[in-house]
Amino acid sequence: MAKPLEVDQQWLERIAEQVSGLHYGNVTITVHDGRIVQIDRTERTRYDGSAQKQQDPPEFKKQAQQRESLPQGEQLRIVQ
Repeated sequence: MAKPLEVDQQWLERIAEQVSGLHYGNVTITVHDGRIVQIDRTERTRYDGSAQKQQDPPEFKKQAQQRESLPQGEQLRIVQ
């Protein structure tokens, strides 16, 4: 039978700190033997499609056009 999870005020504060300010992403809490042992935070950054196209350097625009011109299912590998 699983042990009941032990969560004290310090862990609640740590969890709240990791979630605070997170716009896109996830927080993973790892539990061993009914005790929290680790908190992982993965944050994603999302860009608006039109804003990204305006800010991309010309070489990125060229690469994007090359990818878009390929038949579906094929990939273009760019090595620099």
